[in-house]
Amino acid sequence: MTNAKPKSKIALSVSRDIPFNKLLLSQSNVRRIKAGVAIEQLAEDIARRTLLQSLTVRPVVDEDGKETGMYEVPAGGRRYRALELLVKQKRLNKTAPIPCVIRTEGLAEEDSLAENVQRAPLHPLDQFRAFQVMREKGLCEEEIAAAFFVSVNVVKQRLRLAAVSETLLEAYADDALTLDQLMAFTVNPDHARQAQVWEAIKDAYTAQPYQIRRMLTEDAVRASDKRAQFIGIEAYIEAGGAVMRDLFESDDGGWLEDVALVDMLVTEKLNEQTEAIRSEGWKWIEVGLDFPYGHTYGLRRLFGEQEPLTEEQEASRDALQAELDKLEADYADAPDLPDDVDERLGEIETAIDAMDDRPLVYDADEVSRAGAYVSVSPSGHLHVARGYMRPEDELPVASAADETETPETDQTEDDGAQSVDPASEPDEDESLTSIPDRLVTELTAHRTVALRLTLGGSFDTAFLACLHKLVLDQFYSYAQDSCLELTAKCVYFGSQAPGLGDTPYAIALDARQEGFSDKLPNDPEQLWDYLGTLDDATCQTLFAHCVALTVNATVDAYNRRPRAIADADRLAVALELDMIAAGWKPTADAYLGRVTKARIAAAVAEAKGDKIASDLKPLKKDMMVANAEELLADTGWLPEPLRTPEQQIEDGSDLVDVPPAANDGETAMDVRIDPADNEDAGQDEQLTAAE
Repeated sequence: MTNAKPKSKIALSVSRDIPFNKLLLSQSNVRRIKAGVAIEQLAEDIARRTLLQSLTVRPVVDEDGKETGMYEVPAGGRRYRALELLVKQKRLNKTAPIPCVIRTEGLAEEDSLAENVQRAPLHPLDQFRAFQVMREKGLCEEEIAAAFFVSVNVVKQRLRLAAVSETLLEAYADDALTLDQLMAFTVNPDHARQAQVWEAIKDAYTAQPYQIRRMLTEDAVRASDKRAQFIGIEAYIEAGGAVMRDLFESDDGGWLEDVALVDMLVTEKLNEQTEAIRSEGWKWIEVGLDFPYGHTYGLRRLFGEQEPLTEEQEASRDALQAELDKLEADYADAPDLPDDVDERLGEIETAIDAMDDRPLVYDADEVSRAGAYVSVSPSGHLHVARGYMRPEDELPVASAADETETPETDQTEDDGAQSVDPASEPDEDESLTSIPDRLVTELTAHRTVALRLTLGGSFDTAFLACLHKLVLDQFYSYAQDSCLELTAKCVYFGSQAPGLGDTPYAIALDARQEGFSDKLPNDPEQLWDYLGTLDDATCQTLFAHCVALTVNATVDAYNRRPRAIADADRLAVALELDMIAAGWKPTADAYLGRVTKARIAAAVAEAKGDKIASDLKPLKKDMMVANAEELLADTGWLPEPLRTPEQQIEDGSDLVDVPPAANDGETAMDVRIDPADNEDAGQDEQLTAAE
């Protein structure tokens, strides 16, 4: 048996220091596209740490194949350029020895390609942990950023990634977690909570980063929440509260972790600021974060009056207004306002607004019987609604019937006519000032018919009379006499629809109501004369507002009201109502979290297609809701009860039997309700209101 010939040992390329001025940049370098750290930054890094990697060089030979003493650099061109820059800056001698590996075998292009291709990039997790080690060894975030030519925010992001639960880091290293998902987990620093969320999503079909963020912050208060805006983030932090921030996406200020602390601070600040309101002398004050929409229904609103400006204040306001008008006229054609002019305009407008927004003064006697509501507005400011009179605090009103004795002999005959004892009729020679009741009734009946005839021929007066009655009903809570047998009833929905008061359309409606309320006279006896002073446009706007308050398009489980809803559909078509434009959104609270998974999938299918909807079906409901909310955002999708029907609707055999006049504007959603459904509203799947 012959012995195998031993393999020869590998001989590594020779390495030695070569003066920089003996090196040339080779044209065999395969790198043509700029990538990675810039030459200037690499030069600074070499100046700080010196050269960490040798250059690969090849001897330059002449035509006879003899070495010339010069060396070309096919691999390490960026390092060569960085060294060249340092030489030009006279920070490195041109004869400084440069560590080089001298290659003679193979091709120069092979050297360049092998060096770049065979280099294994650092796993991002190793980089995160390296930054963390440097931070633990005393380097601050700014020093780390300067050493690696990145921003301080990048360093903070990488340190935050390295600080998540070790379980998550291992999952990321094993490719069970994407970088985007890992970034989402950094929102909440609580490792236990991170582990809970990871257990909930790791086996899910899909786990989007936004969903992870939602789950990690569901028990916190957003910094944009009105509670956080009201107390101020600084006050919350000063009280010992922690704020969760998202370093990777816009977070609107983050999330306040301690909900109990937030609520306590809100209560304390509300009570503190309420003391100033209490000193105004109101009989009662109710304090709360918010109140149900329509909580003031049935209460009379006091209309305060602004204190008049003093002569000095009036003169000051006139001067500011004149200056404002002049500046606006001088720069009317200017494309951009100079900074100083723009700043001055802002100062003037602020000063004028402060003068015009003077506090209201109320009658002291009414203040002692009325009250106020103190709450927090949707924008996070203190909201004080003063001057509400409860019915039990109203002064008794003397009735005309109390002052006149009703004859005991009056009787009602079978035909409905009222009979009067002839003995009660006055003698002819008695005073003419006393007219029999029967005659008064007859005469006023004649007058009523004549009034109807005359009023029917005068639109302007009829409009004014109707407006007068509507305003009495909508703005003056206690009974007011009017000869018009009209009733304007306003239904409120605070208990049926939580959060309704914070919607854009409810806020706008309340603002319009307040705008009219502030200008109406306190005494309803003065209302007719006041309305007569308004211009046509204001009268029409006030009329439309009062009529609008009587609209009730609500479907109750116990009362479907198909004809009324069909009428509401016609009204929506005429007004081109668009609930998305009005401000409604298909959120978890508003819809998605309150319907079945089948309805959620149907909504996504309608807006995004069956394929996307089918991807959601295997998910648990909370994950399905979170995904659906993201998918439906900005799609314009609406649930059936909020949709405005088309102008023309085809009749169908399955429609409810409705008179033609009421059937023209009905939608399939409204009219495909069997009347028997009223017996079991909870089983109805056509209207989400019943759900």
